[in-house]
Amino acid sequence: MTLAARAYDAFFRKVHGSRLIYNTCWEDPRADRELLALNASSRVLMITSAGCNALDYLLDDPARVDCVDMNPRQNALLELKLAVLKADRPEWLFALFGEGRHDDFPALYPELRPWLSAVAQQIWDGQLHLFSPRGRGSFYFRGASGDVAYWVRQSIRHLQPRLWRELELLIDARTLDEQRERYARIEKRLWGPVMRWAARQPVVLTMLGVPRAQRNLIETQYPGGMNAYIEDKLRYLLTELPIQENYFWRVYIHGRYTRDCCPNYLKAENFAVLRERASRVATHTGTLADFLKQSTHTYDRFILLDHQDWMAVHAPQALDEEWNLVIGGSAPDARVLMRSAGLDIDFLPQFARSRLLPFDCADWHRRDRVGTYGSVLCAEVRGV
Repeated sequence: MTLAARAYDAFFRKVHGSRLIYNTCWEDPRADRELLALNASSRVLMITSAGCNALDYLLDDPARVDCVDMNPRQNALLELKLAVLKADRPEWLFALFGEGRHDDFPALYPELRPWLSAVAQQIWDGQLHLFSPRGRGSFYFRGASGDVAYWVRQSIRHLQPRLWRELELLIDARTLDEQRERYARIEKRLWGPVMRWAARQPVVLTMLGVPRAQRNLIETQYPGGMNAYIEDKLRYLLTELPIQENYFWRVYIHGRYTRDCCPNYLKAENFAVLRERASRVATHTGTLADFLKQSTHTYDRFILLDHQDWMAVHAPQALDEEWNLVIGGSAPDARVLMRSAGLDIDFLPQFARSRLLPFDCADWHRRDRVGTYGSVLCAEVRGV
C-alpha cells in the first residue's frame, strides 16, 4: 500500500470517528419503499445514516425499525428527530430540519433532551450551534458533508456569480426542456479544471463519506474515472429527472427544504402518524454484525446502504460474517436492499449469492433522485 493510500485511509478513519458525516440521507426512499414492499408485519434492520429514511419507512406501517450505525453522531441525529416527534412539536421539526435553523435552539433543547439517550444527550449538549442562523446559517451547511456543500456553494457564488445566478435559474426550471437548455449553458463552466481537481481529492471524498475502496471502484470500472462518473451522473440528474421534486440536490443549493419539496417526514400531513409510530424506531451504535449476534429477532427487510463496498476490500472476512448473520437472521420472504459505487455488485461471497433472488431494479435505478450510485441490488433471501 502506498503512502498516499495509507494517508487516505487514516484521514477517513479520523473524520468518521469524530464527526457527523451525513446531515441528510443520500438514498431515495421512494425507490426503497417500492422495492421493499413494507407492510404491517415488516421488521426492518437498516444502517441509520441521517435517519430521514427510517422515518419515511414508518409511513408504510412496519412493526419495527432497528437502526444501526458505527458513528454515534448519526444515531444521535435520528434520536433528535424522534424527540421532536415525541414532544409533539411539528413547528420545531420543520424549523430545525426543513429550514435547517432555529433562532433559539438552546432554549427549546431542554424540552427535547429527556427524550434522548445518555449518549445522544452528551453529543447534542456540545452541538447546539449546528442549528444557529448565524455563520453558515443552516444545519445543511454543517457536518462533514455540509462542509463540502458550503465550500462549493461559496466558491461559485463569490468567484463565479454569473454561473451561480444561472444555476439558481436551473434549480427553478419547471420542465425538463428548460432544465436541459439551462444545464447545457453552464456545464462547461461548472466543470472547470479546479472543480475537476477538487472532485478527485481524498479530503473532499472523505468528507462526503467516500472511502478509498469506493473511489477505486469508480476509477477502475467507470470509463473516464471519477471525473466522468460525477459529470455524467449530474448531467443525467439535471436533464432527465424533474428538478422540482429533487429535494436531495436542492437542499445543498439553498440550505433548506421547502414545504413542497422536502422529505416525507417533514410534511405536515405526516406528522401525526409519525408521532404515533415513533416508538417503533430504535437506534443501536456498533456494527451490523455485532447487533445481529446479540439480536433474538429475525428480520424480513435489510437496508445495507453501500457500506459493503468498503468491507469487500478491507474486511473480506467480516463481509462473509455479516452475510452469514443476515441470512441466519432472515425471516421467511426476507428482502435485502443495498447499493454500490461499482457498476455491478459482484463482490458478494458465493454462498450469499446462492441464497439471493434479485429483483429487476433497473427502472428504479434510472429514476433514483440521488443518482450517485453505480448499481443497486434488491433481492429476496431464499429459504434453506
